Amino acid sequence: MSNRGSHGGAGRGGRGGRRSDQSSSGHGGRGGAPVSRGRGRGNVGPGDLTATQVPVSAGRGRGVVLTGDPTASQVASSSKATVSVASSSSKEGSKVSSTTESSNAAAALSKLEITPAETKPEDTLPPESSKAVTHQLRPGRGTVGRKITVRANHFLVQVADRDLYHYDVSISPEVISKAVNRNVMKVLAKTYKDSHLAGKTPAYDGRKSIYTAGALPFESKVFVVNLTEKRADGSFGKDRQFKVAIKLASRPDLYQLQQFLRHKQRDAPYDVIQVLDVALRDTPSQYYVSVGRSFFSTGFGQGDLGDGIEYYRGYFQSLRLTQMGLSLNIDVSARSFYEPILVTDFISKFLNIRDLSRPLRDSDRLKVKKVLRTLKVTLVHWNNEKSAKISGISSCPISQLRFTLEDKSEKTVIQYFAEKYNYRVRYTSLPAIQTGSDARPVYIPMELCKIAKDQRYTKRLNERQVTALLRATCQRPAQRESSIKDLVVENNYNADDVSKEFGMSVTSQLASIEARVLPPPLLKYHESGREKMVNPSLGQWNMINKKMVNGATVKSWTCVTFATRIDQHLPVEFCKQLTEMCVSKGMQFNIQPIIPLISYPPQSIEEALHDIYKRAPGLQLLIVILPDVSGSYGKIKRICETELGIVSQCCQPRQVSKLNKQYMENVALKINVKTGGRNTVLNDAIRRNIPLITDRPTIIMGADVTHPQPGEDSSPSIAAVVASMDWPEITKYRGLVSAQAHREEIIQYLYKLVQDPERGLVHSGLIREHFIAFRKAMGQIPHRIIFYRDGVSEGQFNQVLLHEMNAIRKACNSLQEHYAPRVTFVIVQKRHHTRLFPAQHGNRDMTDRSGNILPGTVVDTQICHPNEFDFYLNSHAGIQGTSRPAHYHVLLDENGFSADALQTLTNNLCYTYARCTKAVSIVPPAYYAHLAAFRARYYMESEFSDGGSSRSRNTTSGGPVASQLPAVKDNVKEVMFYC
Repeated sequence: MSNRGSHGGAGRGGRGGRRSDQSSSGHGGRGGAPVSRGRGRGNVGPGDLTATQVPVSAGRGRGVVLTGDPTASQVASSSKATVSVASSSSKEGSKVSSTTESSNAAAALSKLEITPAETKPEDTLPPESSKAVTHQLRPGRGTVGRKITVRANHFLVQVADRDLYHYDVSISPEVISKAVNRNVMKVLAKTYKDSHLAGKTPAYDGRKSIYTAGALPFESKVFVVNLTEKRADGSFGKDRQFKVAIKLASRPDLYQLQQFLRHKQRDAPYDVIQVLDVALRDTPSQYYVSVGRSFFSTGFGQGDLGDGIEYYRGYFQSLRLTQMGLSLNIDVSARSFYEPILVTDFISKFLNIRDLSRPLRDSDRLKVKKVLRTLKVTLVHWNNEKSAKISGISSCPISQLRFTLEDKSEKTVIQYFAEKYNYRVRYTSLPAIQTGSDARPVYIPMELCKIAKDQRYTKRLNERQVTALLRATCQRPAQRESSIKDLVVENNYNADDVSKEFGMSVTSQLASIEARVLPPPLLKYHESGREKMVNPSLGQWNMINKKMVNGATVKSWTCVTFATRIDQHLPVEFCKQLTEMCVSKGMQFNIQPIIPLISYPPQSIEEALHDIYKRAPGLQLLIVILPDVSGSYGKIKRICETELGIVSQCCQPRQVSKLNKQYMENVALKINVKTGGRNTVLNDAIRRNIPLITDRPTIIMGADVTHPQPGEDSSPSIAAVVASMDWPEITKYRGLVSAQAHREEIIQYLYKLVQDPERGLVHSGLIREHFIAFRKAMGQIPHRIIFYRDGVSEGQFNQVLLHEMNAIRKACNSLQEHYAPRVTFVIVQKRHHTRLFPAQHGNRDMTDRSGNILPGTVVDTQICHPNEFDFYLNSHAGIQGTSRPAHYHVLLDENGFSADALQTLTNNLCYTYARCTKAVSIVPPAYYAHLAAFRARYYMESEFSDGGSSRSRNTTSGGPVASQLPAVKDNVKEVMFYC
């Protein structure tokens, strides 16, 4: 079982490929025209560890204790509670003492001390396999905050005692299509149920496994199944014969599940969860379009997204192990699909052209080829009885396509269709659809091909489509909860034959769970402002009467405009008001630009930027008014940040023309951090009152990997790591990026040994570079690392933890031998389907203005992992729709955080996001890493429309992709350029 926590057979699925229920023949059976053609020690500096410092450990890693640090004998004897917390990967535990006072939670947290246990060096070595990795156990539940009750879209599942059996299935001839596989097994179950299957109804995963409740009367048997093909018009075609071999594979044991849920077994029995999940999915898989763990159907609702794309409504379901037992997580969902229309109609919509009598431009032809490739179409001239898979389109119009017959004579495709099918091709200037292989292609006129229904659109949606999808599917909490309830009633799990056979029953009520609302942190602003502190209300505040806590100094700046539809005097007035806003908010800003404001046509972006660089050496800030038409942002950022070393602030012309004060205030916040300032800091950071952060030098890091959009099969993935450079304030984050192999999730360049022609093996990598920068900025190196890792699915937890922690250890050791700061490794997840609803909709004491649960709502009870350290945190205020809480899962904690300490830290950090005066939905270092990775994507692309489509430079997943990502200039990477 590869995936942890969310189970539905993940890891078995894929994108699929060519369906073997379609003929691959390149001949006239498709109804087309046949065409023939022939490791070392590094330098150490100030603040590095010395021989007098004692290496200690809490858990797996080695840490450091400085002279004067509190020891066990110095822990206050007045402590009211002492709790032992066993590290998940250490033989000895860490004793954590904390004073808990219900009247003052912050004071309680500030008294937290740690007495670490000694660990032998060999205990810190990483396991050789990800299977040997164990995760951090929950240190107890949190107590800070106001207790409330919320509902979650989790439904309790009861399972009766059953003997479970797993059988391997082999279907020949082999079929890739899950739908055909399911039809084969459906016929087998119906035909042989009583005679050979002992009356049992097997649950089938669509690929290689079936599961039964009770044994079948054989260990191995081969069945013959005749499947009657059903045509698109509903009629029946010829029979196809399949041989199905069924062989006993294993016996998953329900007793292990019971022991795990009773906390008498550490390892989760994922094989048992797999069986139960497949059983719950068996029936809907036969009637709906199955996509991952979701099901879609036009019966749930559909709508137009434009450009030949529509959406289907549907639902997500996943069986999960939680503290309350087995839980079925159900949520409403929507997905984009191709409209089942003629290819010609699709092209007209997709390219937004009415006249199809003219040849397509080369750029449009390539777009069409890309969007149609691998689609299944039905053939109109065969009354839609036959289907084909598109392998491409011709490079020339169909009128120019010719092929050679057996008698050596030539014939055009148009002639062929006229003679064989008595059909006159209408759109002779359009390319032909190509099916079959490149060696033996078959060409068919586009107007005779109809896109088969229920085919997912996997490409990236443009802005209009995303807006339309959000508008159509956005639901307020009360409405979404009602929709989920209706789904559960409609699915009627308790009446399903397969579910009943496996002894499962699903409650119809959402889980009511205990939650707490954490108090917001006190934020510090500059003493010169009328308001020096702010206590945010409902996750937000404003900058009225406040000044930035550290205003940056900008002496040299200028502005360039590429917009042609705005008044020529507007940029001067905009810059005047913007600089005044920056000054009013505490920045030292030269009112006069270093060179006069310049206007350039949008076609001369590169020329303009190079000209400004020559005319204004030492330029600190370039304000850019973007062209009226989107698509130039990426190019501007690439040139400024990787070629010229200019920090830029881009502004949309439509916003510039409004001269809106709120917009300028938001831009001023971004400019301040881009030029080295701080907007606000946590007051507890200034007072050195954040447990396990402000007592010793600590670096907080965020990491993320972004992958190419669907369809970009050669573009590399991009990893980004940001790190705080201003302990104890922890608001300035330096960002580094690197390219790596296509769709590779593990960050490859955290630590690397690089072969240098002159110096030999050289230590390098993102972690090492950040630590050197931290030492330069702070005069010392970190004693703790808090590592927030975004974008990791549950099935990759072990692998990511194993490899990335190993890289962190090596990077630290390369700076100084035996240097191993304690690490807390936290996964941040947003792509999950858990939603939290207020117990009483409309109750102002329980909801924010949007009707969502309150900012700071944290859950570490019923719906969380039975024994591992995780929690859901809704840190932000809702805007529209239903808020999605972030899920934080602690895989390793050598620092000994209590639940309260980590939850409070994470929530408080969400109020320090630089770009707005609101708490954000995920912890800022993870957010910044995402922004940095997304920014670097622009560097790889010559054109990247703000709306979605891109043209990538040639890259290969197997080559040295890192060299293809342009390096960010040193002066730029020292500031938060990605904001």
